[in-house]
Amino acid sequence: MKLQATRLAALTLFSLSLASPLALGANDSAAAAPKSAKVAATQAALRDVWVGHIFWVREVSRSVADKNTAATESAEQQAVANAKAIAGSIEPFYGKPAAEQLFKLLAGHYTAIKTHAVANAAGKAAEAKKAVDDLTANANEIAVFLSGANPNLPEATLKQLLAAHGGHHVQQNQQLAAKDYAGEARTWEAMKTHIYVIADALGGALAKQFPAKF
Repeated sequence: MKLQATRLAALTLFSLSLASPLALGANDSAAAAPKSAKVAATQAALRDVWVGHIFWVREVSRSVADKNTAATESAEQQAVANAKAIAGSIEPFYGKPAAEQLFKLLAGHYTAIKTHAVANAAGKAAEAKKAVDDLTANANEIAVFLSGANPNLPEATLKQLLAAHGGHHVQQNQQLAAKDYAGEARTWEAMKTHIYVIADALGGALAKQFPAKF
């Protein structure tokens, strides 16, 4: 567990460095320019909805670890609603079919995390490993989808960012199952900081691709 946490921390730091404006395709002058009020508002809105993702999925994982079926079902409803909101955030730019495709990908992301939480809590190592493999494959699919929609989101960068994000979910599931609440609190802070990076990257890329909307 300690080795895994160290590896995850290193990957997160690497991903944070990749998420600089330059790495995401902005030039030096764009990186130095102040953000418009609309860009800042868009990034703030994206931060809010993506933090909602990690919050509600965390609640699912926590209730799974606590074997609280009613709480799991309630949190799951919120997690699904949040995924619809995230998918809906791209509809004004790419249309409804793209939003529906993103929702399907996010559903796969959530399913893999919940499957891992259930398997890990039950001590089913093989099923937990399969869930991690599915989570990784899904992250790559999301990266391909987003980079295909927006040339300012390099696929390799997104894969690194989403790999670190998935790693946070996996570590959180393990810590909640082990009742390592202090360790999970640290993971939550790292996860929150990292999800801000993802939200800001998406918002900045949208602003660059659709300057007339900003």
